[in-house]
Amino acid sequence: MKYRRLGSTGLHVSVIGLGTWQFGGEWGREYTQEEADAILDKGQELGINLIDTAECYGDHLSESLIGDYISRRKREDWIIATKFGHHFHERFTRTDSFDAAGVVAQLDASLKALRTDYIDLYQFHSGPDQAFDNDELWTTLDKQIEAGKIRFLGTSIGSNDNLHQTEASSRVNARAIQVVYNRLDRAPEERVFPSCQQQDLGVLARVPLASGYLSGKYKPGAVFGDTDVRHRHDKESTRLKLLEVEHIQREEVPQGIAMASWALAWCLKHPAVTAVIPGCKDPEQVEANAKAVDLIAEPHPQDVG
Repeated sequence: MKYRRLGSTGLHVSVIGLGTWQFGGEWGREYTQEEADAILDKGQELGINLIDTAECYGDHLSESLIGDYISRRKREDWIIATKFGHHFHERFTRTDSFDAAGVVAQLDASLKALRTDYIDLYQFHSGPDQAFDNDELWTTLDKQIEAGKIRFLGTSIGSNDNLHQTEASSRVNARAIQVVYNRLDRAPEERVFPSCQQQDLGVLARVPLASGYLSGKYKPGAVFGDTDVRHRHDKESTRLKLLEVEHIQREEVPQGIAMASWALAWCLKHPAVTAVIPGCKDPEQVEANAKAVDLIAEPHPQDVG
């Protein structure tokens, strides 16, 4: 495994993280504690130390599965990133909640679910600029840092070209940006990444496999069940993306290299990107994701020993 410095936090995170939205039950299956344990155990075995989750992945369900696991392991072995700002009601249904008092209640609920005294990276989760520009929110969060409940703040931008929230990071004491970035969606390269580099912000690339489309497993015309979040994607847009994936696989992916590993390594080669946080449905996918490290030969500005 390779490790990089997460911006000015000083945290050393594995370049491959564990995305855990799937633990909340919106990707077509429910997870038992044993299944979650197996995924997290495989991650640790491979040197992965970064877990990304959120309060709205199944009403703290993802956090609870992680928390049960962490309670039986060494907490200091893991860097846990979670998020705030949404209340989960039922599958695919959430409401926003970014007021300062409500966020403190969400934080306490996340700490309880994760069975930990502190969160390493607490992220503003895809909220509107109006909610982001609330000084009371950030003052309240700074007090939670002083209280030891949070180590560092970050922002998970909803639009991957949200320069407003990215540029305001230093002002609100956020040290990292999470953004959609993959071979099919390169928008952050234009404005967001240069701002991140200028401010020394860590960058977590989410959806690095484009919701699994860049895994190479799906062909144009693929159908997803109604319990899978991809069922909600525009069908024509999905068809066009999968046609593009076929072209990329044919023209850009070297023979003998798994497309998923190539796609993750592609993201990690950008000088602004600290880590990718792909989802993984089983230990085999964790192992496949980790193989992307073997495809990264060039030194990176954030590499650490």
